[in-house]
Amino acid sequence: NVKPGNIDVHPTEKALVVHYEVEASIRGERGDAVHEERKECQKIIRLKSLNASTDVALLARKVVEECKLIHPSKVAEVEHLLFYLQNRKKPEEKKLMKPRELTPFEGMEIDEEANINKIDEYVELLYENIPEKIRGSTLILHLARNPDNLEELLRNETALGALARVLREDWKQSVELATTIVYVFFCFSSFSQFHGLITHYKIGALCMNIIEHELKRYDLWQDELDKKNPDNLALRKDHEKAYKKYQSLLVKQEQLLRVALYLLLNLAEDTRTELKMRNKNIVHLLVKTLDRDSEELLVLVVSFLKKLSIFLENKNDMAELDTVEKLARLVPCEHEDLLNVALRLLLNLSFDTGLRSKMVQVGLLPKLTALLGSESHKQIVMCILYHISIDDRSKSMFAYTDCIPQLMKMVFEHGEERIDSELISFCINLAANKRNAHIICEGNGLKMLMKRALKFKDPLLMKMIRNISQHDGPLKQLFLDYVGDLAAQIGPDEDEEFVIECLGTLANLTIPDLDWELLLREYNLVPYLKDHLKPGSAEDDLILEVVIMIGTVSMDDSCAVMLAKSGIIPALIELLNAQQEDDEFVCQIVYVFYQMVFHQATRDVIIKDTQAPAYLIDLMHDKNTEIRKVCDNTLDIIAEYDEEWGRKIQSEKFRWHNSQWLEMVESRQMDEAEPYLYGDDPDGLEQADLFYSTGKSRISNLSLSHCVEGRIASPSQGRETDRWIWLIIISSLC
Repeated sequence: NVKPGNIDVHPTEKALVVHYEVEASIRGERGDAVHEERKECQKIIRLKSLNASTDVALLARKVVEECKLIHPSKVAEVEHLLFYLQNRKKPEEKKLMKPRELTPFEGMEIDEEANINKIDEYVELLYENIPEKIRGSTLILHLARNPDNLEELLRNETALGALARVLREDWKQSVELATTIVYVFFCFSSFSQFHGLITHYKIGALCMNIIEHELKRYDLWQDELDKKNPDNLALRKDHEKAYKKYQSLLVKQEQLLRVALYLLLNLAEDTRTELKMRNKNIVHLLVKTLDRDSEELLVLVVSFLKKLSIFLENKNDMAELDTVEKLARLVPCEHEDLLNVALRLLLNLSFDTGLRSKMVQVGLLPKLTALLGSESHKQIVMCILYHISIDDRSKSMFAYTDCIPQLMKMVFEHGEERIDSELISFCINLAANKRNAHIICEGNGLKMLMKRALKFKDPLLMKMIRNISQHDGPLKQLFLDYVGDLAAQIGPDEDEEFVIECLGTLANLTIPDLDWELLLREYNLVPYLKDHLKPGSAEDDLILEVVIMIGTVSMDDSCAVMLAKSGIIPALIELLNAQQEDDEFVCQIVYVFYQMVFHQATRDVIIKDTQAPAYLIDLMHDKNTEIRKVCDNTLDIIAEYDEEWGRKIQSEKFRWHNSQWLEMVESRQMDEAEPYLYGDDPDGLEQADLFYSTGKSRISNLSLSHCVEGRIASPSQGRETDRWIWLIIISSLC
């Protein structure tokens, strides 16, 4: 039985694919099914005559009539599929990239066709002299290059054992022999299931020894060439002769290095094997090979390094061996595969701060910037440059390349779609540097950025604009034309992330010419700011930006009064209590108080109507340096305008500076007072009643220093004065 199925279009050809199912059954003597089998099949109907002028309806009827697998009721469906095929654009032809493999090298040619049935004869040759060993191993290699023969060879332990023995004993005698035998084992290494075989014969360790030995030979050849100076006429002929010999040896050596490294790369799929290679100094050998000129060998070496670089220990080894300097000569290069893998290795290394700095030092920045125009390498280059732009020292270097104009062009070419995350993240970093920000804003740069950010409500693009707004000087003046647009975005209906960036941008605009009072009134921002000071009313990031915005606005006298009358100061104190463990919140709230005490109206409100000075005194000795600094400046202004708080502040500062002496006095008085306080008197105070618990929050409800007024005496004034101080302390604690 045949059951028709779905009808599809062919993915590449002008053809229909008809799916159907065939049921076959074997019936017994009584006619019942003894065995049933189903098979899914498909029929391809090629439509060579289909072109732009074809009558699709007529062709659909013809197809249905001629193909018995298509039911007549599906004419409309066939017509629809044919219409799709008629209008489908022909895909661009792309070169098929074949998996990279080792190409046959010089010496592999042989006048005999290898035959798996003659394997014993080839093994016999491995027991003869070097030429016969080369011939025997070459014939076995021709067999191994065909994957169908590998399992047969695997079962022939005699052949594999003989190959391993010859390699172990004779690899120094003939580079050609060593290359051929390693190539045989490389064929096995291409399949993970055969890695145990290679490990059994210890071929990996042998390859490490071969590579190390060949690199030492290369150094000796170089030294010999240097001794035969071509500038000396007497030695010129010797040099030319030696150079020709050197070139011939170099080709054979690079073939051996390539096949040995490729085998090790395949074995490194197992991280345990890779660790053994690292312990045998594989990174050092690979970095040393980077000095070669063979592009095929370099592709392999850089690929191997890229694989190893994802582990911290290997990356550190590469840093010590000046890998970045050696890679710099490969960027750019004409060999596309080599350039691609070199960039990918640089990307892995760019996660390290020191190596990023090294990339700038060796001159990679302008080279990488020049590759931004290449479609095939743009993405990788963008990621490397983004990592470099993280470091503040490197940000300024971008101003001396054509990187920023290229990035701006990419941003504006995106049209309606969102900007790529790598691109916009890179731009955000660069905008944090003043010189870069100037280049970004040249011409209509800022205007076009603002227009796009406001149109698409893009928080990342607005973050870039916010970074530009933080730079003092002419750049801030450019924002005067956009303060209204930014203020209009601040509201409960807008995306929170976008509002955060708009608030941050406005908060950066410390411009004397800006009329903040008019802005607050026109866009009714005060209620929004007050509502978002309540703990838990929004995400902490948004609340923090609101506090920073209030700090900026409070620089204006009339705005400070407006905010004070709206009840923002108590709201700030409540927020300070809730966020007292967050240094950033504490510092910004204290900064708001600092701005407000500059103005007479708000200073009186803070000093007389709130407990803000008491909180500031508690924070005066905070562990955070910036908080202490802002507190000291604020308290100095309060002390100057209010005598009562001035005395309290002075007393607290004096107590803090004399805390060690006070601790000594308290300790001595405790020893002397103990018999009287805890003696036989049953009505005496319990020791636990004299002290608070050891738990202490950042801001206490009532500081001891606020209660003790007056001048603290020195020890020279006698024991009576000391006892008097102690009694005041005890009474305050009680």
